Amino acid sequence: MAGTPRMDHLIQQHILEHESRLKHMDELLARARQGVSRAKADGMAEQLTGAQAGRDTLAGRIEEYRQRPPGQWSKAEFENKGPMIVWDTIAQQLEKLVERLEH
Repeated sequence: MAGTPRMDHLIQQHILEHESRLKHMDELLARARQGVSRAKADGMAEQLTGAQAGRDTLAGRIEEYRQRPPGQWSKAEFENKGPMIVWDTIAQQLEKLVERLEH
């Protein structure tokens, strides 16, 4: 895809959407860490470690997006909701973990 002003805007919007989800996930991870520390919940600590690994993988993807020149983006990448589903799945798992820890 050519680097038109519209395409540049779509790319930036795409990156911002991922960054927003990353920020939400970081907030959930912080809350979960506090809860696991207080509860000394061993099984939940494993869930937290898995969520952190997923978060790190997705954060790496954002960095790849930032580094990629606009001309190297494809239309399919904007239509592919796969990465967003992964974000949502990890966030839902963290939300459930935080809910259990805080109640």
